[in-house]
Amino acid sequence: MTGSTTINHRIRDNAERLAAALESHMLKSFAPDARKELRLFSAGEAADLLGISASFLRKLHFDGRILDVHTTPGGRRHYSAEDLVAIRHTLESTAKTAGTYLPGRREGDKVQVLSFLNFKGGSGKTTSSIHTAQRLALKGYRVLAVDIDPQASLTTLFGYRPEYDFLDSGTIYDAIRYDDPVPLQQIIQKTYFTGIDLAPAGLMLQEFEHETPQALINNVQPPFFARMAAVLQEVEADYDVILFDCPPQLGYLTMSALCASTGVLITVVPNMLDVASMSQFLQMSADLLDVVGNAGAQMEFDFLRFLINRYEPNDGPQQQVVAFLRQLFGKEVMTAHMLKSTAVSDAGLTQQTVYEVERTQFHRNTYDRAIDSLNQVNEEIETLIQHAWGR
Repeated sequence: MTGSTTINHRIRDNAERLAAALESHMLKSFAPDARKELRLFSAGEAADLLGISASFLRKLHFDGRILDVHTTPGGRRHYSAEDLVAIRHTLESTAKTAGTYLPGRREGDKVQVLSFLNFKGGSGKTTSSIHTAQRLALKGYRVLAVDIDPQASLTTLFGYRPEYDFLDSGTIYDAIRYDDPVPLQQIIQKTYFTGIDLAPAGLMLQEFEHETPQALINNVQPPFFARMAAVLQEVEADYDVILFDCPPQLGYLTMSALCASTGVLITVVPNMLDVASMSQFLQMSADLLDVVGNAGAQMEFDFLRFLINRYEPNDGPQQQVVAFLRQLFGKEVMTAHMLKSTAVSDAGLTQQTVYEVERTQFHRNTYDRAIDSLNQVNEEIETLIQHAWGR
């Protein structure tokens, strides 16, 4: 038929056009070859993150206990994330209670490894994981973000272009592959966000799904479910918390992350279709975990929680679904929930998070609602981490 085309050519044409458009968008948002930079924080924001009053922060400057920071012509101080780390160390050195300002691991504490997962795309895994990583870093934790989704959304949010930067190598796949794996330290990237390192993802990660069946036949050691945990042991001393952004499928990558995790956060959009999908996901997960558990996989977790995502408080059906989940799962449903917010989606237009954007870029109430929601969720997650350490 005149004008007809094959599906492979049509898809390739669409892919190339979309890639070019995204490249153009990136060039408009960021200068060529530039990397993202984290904004400065106001004195009020800095004091809140440090857990002190603004007046005490001013006194620290007045007494000369901390170094000068960026100051505007009007005399307003602004703090970089590096400034906050330095202040934390100064305050911790004289704190009456250890860990007041540096709340991370102490001797004898095991690294906390958290997996954000769900069977469906669009459930907010990446949004949740990056906001949690950033909030924990701002609170003084050393964080490693591990992107194991071949679509590499988390990697992209950190300012990388996986289709260019990690096309053939440089992803977590290189560390867990069966043929000639490399040390994890070689692929970890420092990010623009102080306190967060990244193990990137890319399309090559899909090879792990393809290669694992043959590796199981050939009895390649360690098996797929132990490979992620094994490579994390190489670097765990450098971090307090490791977070996985899992792919929206229950494959070998997700299973390997689960078997390396100490905590699991299942993101849930509160509607019955998503809950029905989650039911299937949980059943499949249990069946597969039985299999790998019988094969010797580590199955012990410190906690599992359901995180309500994209929640609209005035939506009656959503309220009913949340009540239904709380009745079923009790305390395993987190008390705090992620609100559906235009602040989150608008920040994403420039590949940023709510923690990265200035409050002045949004309607004040919209921003405040979003940031309060995120902070409450992440404070609850932080409490779970601290509890796992026996505090």
